[in-house]
Amino acid sequence: MESSLIIAGFGGQGIISAGQILAKAFMLEGLEITWLPAYGAEMRGGTVNCTLSFSDDEVASAYIEEPDTVIAMNLPSFERFEKSIKPGGLMIANSSLINTKMTRKDIEYYYIPLSGIANEIGNIKTANMAALGAFVALRPFIKPENVRTVIDETFSLNKKAFVEVNIKAFNAGLEKVRSEELGVRN
Repeated sequence: MESSLIIAGFGGQGIISAGQILAKAFMLEGLEITWLPAYGAEMRGGTVNCTLSFSDDEVASAYIEEPDTVIAMNLPSFERFEKSIKPGGLMIANSSLINTKMTRKDIEYYYIPLSGIANEIGNIKTANMAALGAFVALRPFIKPENVRTVIDETFSLNKKAFVEVNIKAFNAGLEKVRSEELGVRN
């Protein structure tokens, strides 16, 4: 099994943190992983993305031309990465910030109100964790418990107050996908 993912959005949306958490969760599963961050010049408010490649075997390169999955947290990311997804791939779009609908017929689209989920929880900065929950529900390469473990380890060091809210957002994203038909299948 080999797969790839790009998580993309604005600086300040926790894109890099989400990628790091997911990479560590893949390692807990015993998978090989590469993680490659890319920052815009502006940082907060600029564009940010990270690429993850994961496999049962050694991963040859962190560079991906055609990801299997893209998580787009904002409209510029949706527009930039939609074209690059492999045929048969998946676009997870933050419908709270993306009002553009699908243009391709050869991939699946899931429009999930990730920022809305975070607002309901009471912390907009947790939309990235809701996105990870949605990804794990749609692409069950890893156990949700492993993501929760990494969230706990990540925030317990110096931000203990954020453990509970981030796990709550992850669980909410997971359950949103499991409980509703959100997809657009072509």
